[in-house]
Amino acid sequence: MTIISVPTDFNEEDLYVDLRPIISHSLFLKCEGFNFAGSIKLKAATEMVEAAEWLGILKPGSILVESSSGNLGVALSLIAASRGYGFVCVTDSRCNLSARRFMEAMGSQVHIISEPAAEGGLLGARIAHVKALCESDDRYVWLNQYCNTDNWKAHYRTTAPAIARRFPGLDVLFIGAGTTGTLMGCARYFRTLHRQVRIVAVDSAGSVTFGGEPGRRMIPGLGTSVRPAILDESYVHEVVRVEEPDTIRACHRLARRGFLFGGSTGTVVSGAAHWLSQHEGQDLTAVAIAPDLGERYLDTIYQTNWLHDLYGEDVLNELATDVTA
Repeated sequence: MTIISVPTDFNEEDLYVDLRPIISHSLFLKCEGFNFAGSIKLKAATEMVEAAEWLGILKPGSILVESSSGNLGVALSLIAASRGYGFVCVTDSRCNLSARRFMEAMGSQVHIISEPAAEGGLLGARIAHVKALCESDDRYVWLNQYCNTDNWKAHYRTTAPAIARRFPGLDVLFIGAGTTGTLMGCARYFRTLHRQVRIVAVDSAGSVTFGGEPGRRMIPGLGTSVRPAILDESYVHEVVRVEEPDTIRACHRLARRGFLFGGSTGTVVSGAAHWLSQHEGQDLTAVAIAPDLGERYLDTIYQTNWLHDLYGEDVLNELATDVTA
């Protein structure tokens, strides 16, 4: 029996799905969505909040403020409610309605930015709004997930060691790149172990995280329009970029086998499947990290009108072969 008194005390760390029957490649998917925030972001949010409390930056009466496309905002709203802080999430129209409602149910405020900045797009505009709030009132505390080293330290302490314990012979690890906290924490951990683990970052097409021109991105989670300050590319062996239609098809293929995952997970699975298809014949132990579950995407990725309006009526036509293409 597990009995808890605060929501951060529960997180399922050791659940994996064997995806071979679905994608025809050996790949174990580490499921990070089984906690009260519904995503891997609960780890980073908890680490950053506790560090700020220890340093005396967060104190009674403080109001947390953060730029988030959804999952970190949800995690911070849960922590703020349980610890007695206020919370303002600064997001944009791509944030799922269910995530916004979750945050509001926790007593948080959601500020939606609609106009992109001349440089940095919507993310740049969100960050500018956060800075303006902090300048207006010293009660606001910005943890700044894009620069905060406690973001990646959370995964150095928890996510990576859990994978290492379960897969001592791990060859390749696929990690989605958003703020790059999960990526950097896991990559640094395996480098410290002197283990020959290949770190493959999976990014969204149109993201500028690893260079290139910015492009339209409608699915929140992975990818950025401003390069994260905590990213150190020397820890990354390869980068795979995934187009959003491929993300969508991966999500639907998983759902048709009974696994409802979110957009970030669909991107990681699609990228991992593509990489593995290019390395046929190698006996590899491969793990991918699934950051989120799919309930918050029911009105977007799993909604027919939304899909057809943005990606065309044939977006799911290649579902039978796309994930392993």
